[in-house]
Amino acid sequence: MEISVLNIKGEDTGKKVTLNDSIFGIEPNDHAIYLDVKQFMANNRQGTHKSKERSEISGSTKKLGRQKGGGGARRGDINSPVLVGGARVFGPTPRDYSFKLNKKVKQLARRSALTYKAQDNKILVIENFTMEAPKTKEFVNILNNLKVCDKSSLFVLPESNKMVTLSARNLKGTQVMSAALLNTYSVLAADTLVITEGSLQIINDILNKEA
Repeated sequence: MEISVLNIKGEDTGKKVTLNDSIFGIEPNDHAIYLDVKQFMANNRQGTHKSKERSEISGSTKKLGRQKGGGGARRGDINSPVLVGGARVFGPTPRDYSFKLNKKVKQLARRSALTYKAQDNKILVIENFTMEAPKTKEFVNILNNLKVCDKSSLFVLPESNKMVTLSARNLKGTQVMSAALLNTYSVLAADTLVITEGSLQIINDILNKEA
């Protein structure tokens, strides 16, 4: 699949690049995408939720009433879960939600997500660019030139660029990421994928590498 290369002014440079069919033109695997997105979201969970159980609440341990004959549920001390203000039974405790996923499945998921973007014509390839200083106004001009200002967009750079990242970080719906950190969730979350020329080779090298 051939695609025209634009500059940051939104103009056609006359150059074309070919998107690798083994990455941007496969048969998408929805289940692999589901697993990869599930792992991404699980790995981002803090897992710090906690509620107090019976042994952790301060209060008298004196039995409040008789075992039988009271006409209600049996209960012991004031910390009983059946009482208002009592403990919680089997409440949440801190835990790690992360889980392992095979590299081949993750690669398949990323290729599937990129294929969906290519099929929907949601990929723009632009020339490599940089910024001398953090200028949000200049980055907004780039978004306007590429006609993605009113859409969520993901800019994929060959490597981390502090000036570009700082210029875009206050813009809602705009994300900047290096090609090595590209993930399925971010690709799917963006309406438009803006990839620089230098990032394509990095993506090819990573996703065509044997897991």
